Amino acid sequence: MKAFVLLTPIGPLTLWTKNECLVSIDFGQTAPVAVMQEFEKKIAQQIEAYFLRQSKTFDLPYLANGTEFQKKVWQAMLLIPYGETRSYQDLAKTLNTSARAIGNACRRNPLPLVIPCHRVVAKSGLGGFSGETEGQMLAIKKILLDLEQTHTALVV
Repeated sequence: MKAFVLLTPIGPLTLWTKNECLVSIDFGQTAPVAVMQEFEKKIAQQIEAYFLRQSKTFDLPYLANGTEFQKKVWQAMLLIPYGETRSYQDLAKTLNTSARAIGNACRRNPLPLVIPCHRVVAKSGLGGFSGETEGQMLAIKKILLDLEQTHTALVV
């Protein structure tokens, strides 16, 4: 696996690739800075376009390793439109499971941003993000939601 670090408005992201597929995104710098190759530059351009509000979707090869259930939840998250949210309970009803199971699958999402787990919220409040219910990660979730909702409001 190869890693490169991308500086973003939410702080550094470490992006891990393997065989020209994005396989993981970590918040913070968890790997040494490496020179980006052409494939990594394409990933960086798409993430930068997202933060600049020039793109609402990602079109890049990725591989999200997880259980079959987690993959079903992640697929359901991909269907949540940009600028919108769904509750853990909404997804649980759709997938005939529990809100806690949805939260656990969100926590295991290896590709936050690309698979938009930040769009899954509690019935009353933000819920958690990347396994945390307060602090830096929740602040990042709020920034991402605000970015998308502000962008949506400007476009409409």
